[in-house]
Amino acid sequence: MAKKRRSKTRHSKKLFQHRWLIGILTVIVLFLGAYVGHHFYQRYQQQQIIERQQNAKRLFIKQVAPEAQAMQKKYNVPASITIAQAILESDWGSSKLAAKYHNLFGIKGTGENSQVLTTKEYVNGKWITTKGRFKVYSSWSESIKDHTKLMINGTDYNSQNYQAVTQASDYKEAAKALQEAHYATDPDYAQKLISVIQTYKLYNYDK
Repeated sequence: MAKKRRSKTRHSKKLFQHRWLIGILTVIVLFLGAYVGHHFYQRYQQQQIIERQQNAKRLFIKQVAPEAQAMQKKYNVPASITIAQAILESDWGSSKLAAKYHNLFGIKGTGENSQVLTTKEYVNGKWITTKGRFKVYSSWSESIKDHTKLMINGTDYNSQNYQAVTQASDYKEAAKALQEAHYATDPDYAQKLISVIQTYKLYNYDK
């Protein structure tokens, strides 16, 4: 009888160990499954965000390109330059100035048809936050037309300030001409324009 009892005890012990091992393996599998599932869900969410951002960018280009091309045809201001400037100046149309007041290029203004907003400028080798008065438009198309008017008529102190932009042979030359004409305070403005144009193949709109 003692032998049978001992045998039964060993069997119970092995059964317990077997069940314990299965339990541990089940926990590990469930943990790994949850971890992998969470990882893939995070990647899916990130991909969705990236896709929405890309769609928003494509939509923005699609919205501003026709007017930019019309202005190029009429006044020889490269459409790629106009679109790239709109992207940089308005952060793809998401800035308050662009979204609420339809001012894509940060063009300054005076009087009732303008608004005081905070902006950043590069002064004495560093970026500073300051306030400025900017024009208010009824649409992005109106903003693009006024931007073209600025390229054609120049500034109050120099009517030919942007003449080199309209006479440029390509977008690279036009971007450098804007930099040399001090269109923006950013010392890397021309290179940023060129980079945006090449990244999103905006030069196709110059054809």
